Amino acid sequence: MPVFETYSPRSFSFLRLIETRSFKIKLYGIRYGEGHVDQALVDTALPILLERLEIATQSQQHYGVGFACVHQGKTGNFAFIDWWADENELHHHVYVSTEVAPETFTYVTPTGLIACVWDLRLLWFEREAWVGCALRKGEKPDLDGYLAQRLNEDA
Repeated sequence: MPVFETYSPRSFSFLRLIETRSFKIKLYGIRYGEGHVDQALVDTALPILLERLEIATQSQQHYGVGFACVHQGKTGNFAFIDWWADENELHHHVYVSTEVAPETFTYVTPTGLIACVWDLRLLWFEREAWVGCALRKGEKPDLDGYLAQRLNEDA
């Protein structure tokens, strides 16, 4: 299978910290092309992601921290939410919408789809933040320090 488009950096932006009843979530945007992710797309995806978070964590021990991302791609959109549980485990749930119907996100985690190469950059950044602020701290994880580490770059 040929590669049709040469890799080029995309804009990664920390958008804001979301606080729910039991979580603090770092919200990011990634965008294909110029500028930042459209706010309307974020506004559509965020309630879906937060609903998944609350449903999935009701019977689970977790740290109450994680991250979410809305990725406005070339031909479609990704939205995912992740949280840390059981010391070193990242729980990851993914939704996709098309360019034609960006407001209609479909849950695709059961298909096995995880991430594209740009999403993996964010996952790696968050992994490094978790290792540094939680796992290397032993019995005193620095959750505020983890939440303060934020990715803003073109990569």
